Amino acid sequence: MAENEEGQEKTEEPTPKRMQDARDKGQVPRSRELTTMAMVMAAAGGFYFFGPMMIDGLLNILEANFAQEREAVFDEGILIERLFASALQGLWVITPFLIVMVIIAIVSSIALSGWVISLEAMAFKWSKLDPVKGLGRVFGPRGGLEFLKAFFKFSLVGALAILFLWMEGRDFLALGTASLEVAMAQMGELLLYAFFFMSLSLILLAVVDIPFQLWDNQRQLKMTRKEVQDENKQTEGDPQVKQRIRSLQQEMAQKRMMEEVPSADVVVTNPTHFAVALRYDQESMAAPVVVAKGVDLMANQIRSVASDNEVPILEAPPLARALYAHAELDQAIPAGLFQAVAQILAYLYFLREEGQSGPERFDDLPIPEELADAP
Repeated sequence: MAENEEGQEKTEEPTPKRMQDARDKGQVPRSRELTTMAMVMAAAGGFYFFGPMMIDGLLNILEANFAQEREAVFDEGILIERLFASALQGLWVITPFLIVMVIIAIVSSIALSGWVISLEAMAFKWSKLDPVKGLGRVFGPRGGLEFLKAFFKFSLVGALAILFLWMEGRDFLALGTASLEVAMAQMGELLLYAFFFMSLSLILLAVVDIPFQLWDNQRQLKMTRKEVQDENKQTEGDPQVKQRIRSLQQEMAQKRMMEEVPSADVVVTNPTHFAVALRYDQESMAAPVVVAKGVDLMANQIRSVASDNEVPILEAPPLARALYAHAELDQAIPAGLFQAVAQILAYLYFLREEGQSGPERFDDLPIPEELADAP
């Protein structure tokens, strides 16, 4: 029982398949703090580079709208037309800033895990509307952790905001006594400093949150030993099933091999341990081809089939061992054995033409030393 409980513990590191399946489902590490930090810093940088241009553009729009003719003020059509024109002008002024923000939002979102598009994650699920599960997520361990993170973030950012207001309070109060153009410029600078100052706290949060999200995602993907074993069976196959498949494949290969024996020109034997069936067609083949070979029981079956189909059987122990060891099925024999096999085939062709019988054993065939080392 203890072993069973121990086996259910997620102690194994996730396999590549497990990680890929999780990625396909959209379960990848993401840090909201990284995205928030990047967005705030991008906003600060955007205000720094595009702030003067945006302020000048918005001031021009304000001046144009406050300097209306008397007739235009009482004409509803003109007011609506100028309202839409001002909105388009304002959108055009802030477009560079918006483009920067969109790019930063995308880059920061895929920084940890790359670009992930999961149709399964985007699919609508009724379970997401289950209030019981929703409350479980809110008041569960992860919900509590998110609450602590949010509270810490709020406290840190709030403290820095209060500190910034205390440091720059006089400048904020001075805006009321400045002209519109000067006040807008100073407000832009104050906003820039505020964003930059607050982004410092977000850097701290992101530095802490990124390793945590990577660790937490790895922890969630951990597997039990049984899950690893089941996955291996799915990917590599059950060992018993694989063994059965290999056995069936061998049986089919042997059956096809035995069907080729009747078409052989000669069967060279050991005489009892090895048997190799050869076929040679002078018009279509460059060299003799091995159509069947076997040892012990398989060799006996080859000899039996050859005998039933009147295929000549010759005893040539060194040649049989060399052919079995170095020749492959349905392949030409090694070049080093050409001469020995040619002598046997020539001898058989001679006997066939003369209608005579001769010796059924050959012991002095030329076998190269490198091919003679056979089992």
